[in-house]
Amino acid sequence: MTGPVHAPRQPGRPRSQEVDTAVLAAALDLLIERGASDTSIEQVAQRAEVTRATVYRRFPDKTALLIQAIESVHHDHAPEWPDIEQMLDNWATYLSDPRNRRMLRRLYGAVDDYPELLRTYRNSHGRRRADAENATLRRSRERGQLPRDKDLDVVQQMLNGAVLHHLGAYPDTEGADAIRAYLMAVLQQVGYRRA
Repeated sequence: MTGPVHAPRQPGRPRSQEVDTAVLAAALDLLIERGASDTSIEQVAQRAEVTRATVYRRFPDKTALLIQAIESVHHDHAPEWPDIEQMLDNWATYLSDPRNRRMLRRLYGAVDDYPELLRTYRNSHGRRRADAENATLRRSRERGQLPRDKDLDVVQQMLNGAVLHHLGAYPDTEGADAIRAYLMAVLQQVGYRRA
């Protein structure tokens, strides 16, 4: 007679979701506060109140850790906007949070030393957003709000450039209404008309 078959237990202790969350949160906080170059595994471990070995068991190096930290805050956000107005409202709300602004500046500032960080952000979060942006712009053009002769890829690049300009040229205290008005002014330069 045979009993139930049990899968052999994997060596080592089971991973703790709380520790994983603490490590990723610490890594993201340090990235935002200090930048990629000035963030270390030792600092992450101290901030998360774990050992360096605990961090290294989860991540082979700092870059892998920072990539996962970035993905952890964007993995479930797939935007869908029915129109440009709501898209700009969403953008303005996101950009009015100083923490989000600092994270974006840190990502773009790390492009030379840690290009994988920006590439990962673009692939995990940026690609979904770009697809949603393009769909929103297309719907607006179909409704007659954008001129038919405008290249929507160029319009999209202009909007993204405007966001980057805003991150560098405007204070982090700027509110969502002012950011939204700024982005709307950019769109109006390419012929956008409100519904």
